[in-house]
Amino acid sequence: MLAMVDPDLDNGPRTDRSATMRMCAVTREVRPIDELIRFVVSPQGEVVPDLKRKLPGRGLWVSASRRTVAEAVRRNQFSRGFKRDLRVAATLPADTEALLVRSCTEALAMVAKAGQVVSGFSKVEGALRDGEAQALIHASDGAADGIRKLDAIARQKRGNADESAEFPIVNVLTSAELDLALGRSNVIHAALLAGPASKTFLSRCQILVRYRMADDDKTEGSGQKF
Repeated sequence: MLAMVDPDLDNGPRTDRSATMRMCAVTREVRPIDELIRFVVSPQGEVVPDLKRKLPGRGLWVSASRRTVAEAVRRNQFSRGFKRDLRVAATLPADTEALLVRSCTEALAMVAKAGQVVSGFSKVEGALRDGEAQALIHASDGAADGIRKLDAIARQKRGNADESAEFPIVNVLTSAELDLALGRSNVIHAALLAGPASKTFLSRCQILVRYRMADDDKTEGSGQKF
């Protein structure tokens, strides 16, 4: 249920934690909060994304889509929603995406700290063949040949196990971003192992994909690619 008096603004994270659905200020659709981004006004009067939904003050919700955030900027939706004259940077859609990418790399760093990831072609191949891998990670700028070989092993293992759940294949981060997250050089392939930190990383990657794909949730192939 919605727990709002103003359909465009919440009452702040401390007073309104129970709501699980919100209305997008642009599309006017009521959606789960995991499919939206909360924006607040900083003390400096700037509109900033609140990805963790913890910043103080009232918040305005926009669908987690770069196209929709750009539309909010174009239509001056933030000034209307917050009922005050605000100067919103034209780069807000790109800035929001950069923060989402950073959120993913930070989550992957926590996965590595928890010992729930292996990297390098041979180690990833071994984790797949041994059934230890819970998800595959490829650098978005990685060579197609290596990606194709590991994807084929993942498909084969799923077929042998007759698993109904789709196997996540993540390709939202560049090699440089994977290097930063894992503290290594030239990371092209990695595999997530079981654990709560891995689930957090996958959840954040799904949000980034949704944002980039502008609400197009279609996937291709036998794996869940994002």
